[in-house]
Amino acid sequence: MTSTILWTIAILAGLGFLLALVLYLIAERFKVVEDPRIDEVEKVMPGANCGGCGFAGCRAFADSAVKAPNLDGHYCPVGGSEVMKKVADILGFAVEEKAPQVAVLRCNGTCAARPTVNYYDGVKSCKVKAALYSGDTACPFGCLGCGDCVEACQFGALHMDPETGLPVVDEEKCTACGACVKACPKALLELRNKGPRGMREFVACRNTDKGPVAKKACANACIGCGICVKTCTHEAITMENNIAYIDFAKCKLCRECEAMCPTGAIHGVNFPKPLDKAALKERIAKRKEESHE
Repeated sequence: MTSTILWTIAILAGLGFLLALVLYLIAERFKVVEDPRIDEVEKVMPGANCGGCGFAGCRAFADSAVKAPNLDGHYCPVGGSEVMKKVADILGFAVEEKAPQVAVLRCNGTCAARPTVNYYDGVKSCKVKAALYSGDTACPFGCLGCGDCVEACQFGALHMDPETGLPVVDEEKCTACGACVKACPKALLELRNKGPRGMREFVACRNTDKGPVAKKACANACIGCGICVKTCTHEAITMENNIAYIDFAKCKLCRECEAMCPTGAIHGVNFPKPLDKAALKERIAKRKEESHE
């Protein structure tokens, strides 16, 4: 009886040792050795996991950056150039510094400028609303006002203005992650360079209808008149599909286009002084006179 028990214990022990050895060999054969630099890169990341970099999260970004031959195509909008320099130092790469960006709303269809023509009584979602019809106003290109962009922002950089019915971007909190851009079914939010001291010019409209139609739908709409294109001496403004667009890389912030826009569709922000339309128009007129002499 005793010998049977001993033999049983010995067999079980031997079997256990054999199985452990097999498992060890299998683990060694198929083990994945992870580069320790992945952990180092992840530690310097902001940990927002917002997806603004194009990867599933900071860990996925770190894994890709470590395996890549360089940092081309890798940029963390939340951490910006400061974080990217740290990543470059860890990996021994060079990184090009990028200008900080911020989200801007390319719509100025306020409640006052864009009267309501019908009433939506459904799920409070811009995505759902856009799938059903063009919106509560006569402008099919404007903000739907349900706040999908606000919900998408993880940094509290957006809120809805009850007076205008439009979202407002807090540029101090905005990380340019692009979540709001992806959330807007009307493509009204755009990432643009912050500009020197935060100053920038942009066209706050996406209405591609012809002038009279656009103006009837919204008093603040771009009417495609082309005055801004003719005014700009830096070739920073183009007109396509009846809508003007300002290239922030070429814009010199002279504000002449803003002064000449008949509907106020061009917006200048964070300038130290209010727009002096009279002075700018006088300067433009004088320049034209000199060019004809």
